[in-house]
Amino acid sequence: MKIAYVKPFLVALIIIIIDQVIKIWVRQHMYIGEEIRFMGSRGMLHYTENNGMAFGWEIGGIAGKLALTIFRIAAVAAIGYGVYYLVQHKYHRGLIMNVALIFAGAVGNIIDSTFYGVIYKYAPIFQGRVVDMFYFPLIRGTYPSWFPFWHGQYFEFFQPVFNFADASISVGVIAILIWQKRYFKHEKVEELSLNSEVVEE
Repeated sequence: MKIAYVKPFLVALIIIIIDQVIKIWVRQHMYIGEEIRFMGSRGMLHYTENNGMAFGWEIGGIAGKLALTIFRIAAVAAIGYGVYYLVQHKYHRGLIMNVALIFAGAVGNIIDSTFYGVIYKYAPIFQGRVVDMFYFPLIRGTYPSWFPFWHGQYFEFFQPVFNFADASISVGVIAILIWQKRYFKHEKVEELSLNSEVVEE
C-alpha cells in the first residue's frame, strides 16, 4: 500500500489510541464528578459520561441512543472512505489530514458508545456512554442588568466537558473552514482548465 494512503490512517490510529488511553485512565483512577485541576479553576480534568454527542449534548431514550450510534457508525464508514477518496484523487495534504482527524475523533467516540457498556458491564452493546474529562471554564460571571433576556443570570465560558476525540473533530472541522480556499484551490484550477478546453474545441 502506498505511503500516501498509510499516513492519514496512521495519524488517525495514533489519535484513537491516545483518546482511549486517556479515557481508560480516567475511568480507572477517577470517580464521576471528580476534578483534578491543572490550571486552577480555569482548566481541569472533570470526569463525566454522556449518552449523546460531542461536548456532552444528548439524545434522550434508548431508541435515540441506538439511532445515534448507528448513525455514527455509518458516518465513520463514509468519512473513512472520504479519506481514501481524497488521497486517491490527490487532494491537498492538509485537507486529507484534517478529514483524518475528524475520522479519528468519530471512531474514538464510537468505541465508547458501542463497546464500553459491554466491557464495563453496565449496558448492552451500542448503549455505552462516552467518557468526557477536559473542562475549561475560562470565564465565569453574571450577565449585566442591561443584558436582554439573561440579565443577572450566571454564565460560563467554556462550559462543555469534552474528550480528546471531540477535540480532534473540532480541530479538523475548524482547520477546513479556515483554509478551505487553499485546500480546494487546485479543484478550481482544474475546473477552469477543463472549461477552457471545451471553449477551444
